[in-house]
Amino acid sequence: MSSIVVSPTRSLASAPAALRTRGASGPRRALSTRVYLPAFSIAAVAIVLVGIGWSSRWGGANFAESMTSLRVIVVGPITLAILGVFLVVERMHPAQRRPLFARGYRQDLLYTVLNATLVVPLVTALTLSFSEVVRVSLPWLVLARIGPVPRWGAIAVIFVVMDGCNWLAHLANHRFRMLWRFHELHHSQEDMSVLTVFRTHPLIHVSYLIALIPGIVLLANGAVSTTLLVIYAGIVAFEHSNTNLGFGPLGRIFVSPNYHRIHHKLDGPQDVNLGFALTIWDQLFHRAVFPTEETIRTDTGLPGRPLIVEQASLRPRHLSVFAAQLVAPFRPLNYLTDLSPIPAGTHCLEGEVDRIAQGSVPRVDFTAQGTAEARVVA
Repeated sequence: MSSIVVSPTRSLASAPAALRTRGASGPRRALSTRVYLPAFSIAAVAIVLVGIGWSSRWGGANFAESMTSLRVIVVGPITLAILGVFLVVERMHPAQRRPLFARGYRQDLLYTVLNATLVVPLVTALTLSFSEVVRVSLPWLVLARIGPVPRWGAIAVIFVVMDGCNWLAHLANHRFRMLWRFHELHHSQEDMSVLTVFRTHPLIHVSYLIALIPGIVLLANGAVSTTLLVIYAGIVAFEHSNTNLGFGPLGRIFVSPNYHRIHHKLDGPQDVNLGFALTIWDQLFHRAVFPTEETIRTDTGLPGRPLIVEQASLRPRHLSVFAAQLVAPFRPLNYLTDLSPIPAGTHCLEGEVDRIAQGSVPRVDFTAQGTAEARVVA
């Protein structure tokens, strides 16, 4: 592998102010050159929800027990065993050959630790708070026990509709820039592995709270067990793995690594194959692209590297990159790199950026100083 570093190109600071701060004026315009204001609304929602949960004593739920249950799902013994098996399978049937301790793997390990420690209590607080808000504000949504419906039937409905809600939230993360700023971190991975499932911004979970609604509505009729949620999490983790595996005929129903890799494809639209566990939602809304021999080993990541990544420099700098990635949703918009996450070829801001998205020019690494380096990797 060799790299060719081209001399810095246009400074981002030299970009026309009208493009860098479109739609802003006065003090707001000055502030928008330093931060991306809409991202703070997501943080505000999280703070308000946690405050409501705290003041209501989490709706009578036991916070410690709820947190323990979630930790079992995220990094419990069964989950760790499943992840261990998938890590071995990755070495045996890789989609792309990677070193055992590739940079991306090490970076994802940091996110795994973050999820196991700080994200679990945050998600627990958001979950309990959101559930309490729904029950109090929309009591008519919560159905009483429906006699003719067997418990297993209600659980199956909750599972399927929950997956559909996750699909809808995922689509929103690709359609709305405010949400995409938090979701792009997940798409920045260029060394896909089973641990990439943990490469998420803590605040992204605000957008996925709608997946709780089916369980709240049908709670009196049954609840999804921890075991079933572990299996669900295992499926989602496996589809991120660096494997060249599919599910055969069942690949038309369940999301496989070969299917989901297309969603992370470097040089293609990323608002396809949005399914978490089931492909039915993609097929229903004409967003399913089934794998071929060409897509199985495709490169992954973000065109133009608008977000700092561990592969962009000679040294990985894992901790500094980790910190920069977590604050990245609040960085100011950049007229060259911050493309809307809709299909490539629909952008008209800069022709050269369009060609980057299409993969016809070298990807560009944008440094903290606001200059660009083109790296051609052979």
